Amino acid sequence: MFNKRYRWLTVTILAIATLAFSGFLLLSIFAPLFGGGLAGSPSPAASRAASPQADLEAQAKGYELVLQREPDNQTALRGLIDIRIQQGNIEATIAPLEKLAELNPDQPEYQVLLAQAKQRIGDREGAAQAYRSILSTRPGDLNALQGLVDLMLEQDRPQAAIGLLQDTLKTADEANRIQPGSVDVTSVQLLLGRVYAEEGRFEEAIAVYDQSIESDGQDFRPVLGKALVLQSQGKNEEAQPLFVSAAALAPAQYKDQINQIAAGASPSPAAAPSSAPSAEASPAPAESPAP
Repeated sequence: MFNKRYRWLTVTILAIATLAFSGFLLLSIFAPLFGGGLAGSPSPAASRAASPQADLEAQAKGYELVLQREPDNQTALRGLIDIRIQQGNIEATIAPLEKLAELNPDQPEYQVLLAQAKQRIGDREGAAQAYRSILSTRPGDLNALQGLVDLMLEQDRPQAAIGLLQDTLKTADEANRIQPGSVDVTSVQLLLGRVYAEEGRFEEAIAVYDQSIESDGQDFRPVLGKALVLQSQGKNEEAQPLFVSAAALAPAQYKDQINQIAAGASPSPAAAPSSAPSAEASPAPAESPAP
């Protein structure tokens, strides 16, 4: 089983890079739900310190009054979610997230966020249903795949996670014939390699990474994945040339981290590549409406 350091590296470099390379990113306005802060905004803790709970509740009531008159007002829905997150009331985000998912069927990000919120409050079955709802029409959706895989691992069901990813790869060619580019095979292979690695199935992980390298020798991610597996096994002499190759192939924002890992240093989380889109790419919560 990989240690905590390897898992952190997997999440911050392989998983994030997978999503970033696919061009599929979560909405930054909901980052607090998963431990981050609003893009360009104070963290939830800072917001709570600056604004008493009574003020937050007053803002929430204002949004609720707007929604009574205009139940489909998406600005108010997003604002209410933001306030409930600042209050630490994740359960209260479920209903407005469900409404946003209903209003935006072509934006699976909302359904993913709904699934993650349900997972946070312990509704694993509801979370799984939400992920599967996305995958029924978008089998290659990386956020939904990664979310469902992580949920299965949380439930100690690694074989189910592996089966899900293997099935996705088996049907990828057909899915891509119907809708070109709908399944990013390399990214799904990276997720599969990650699961194998975390379960200590190193030979299978390396085999998956080798398939990806053979398919696209210019992608740094499977090269890095293989290097990390070898390093975790103490095979540093075999791993070092792969780290060098991965650093040479990687975009600039990943190079320093890869070099630090190769040298045996733990990269600072502050230097981790961010998957949050720019403010222009995502809507931002509006000011609180007057009650």
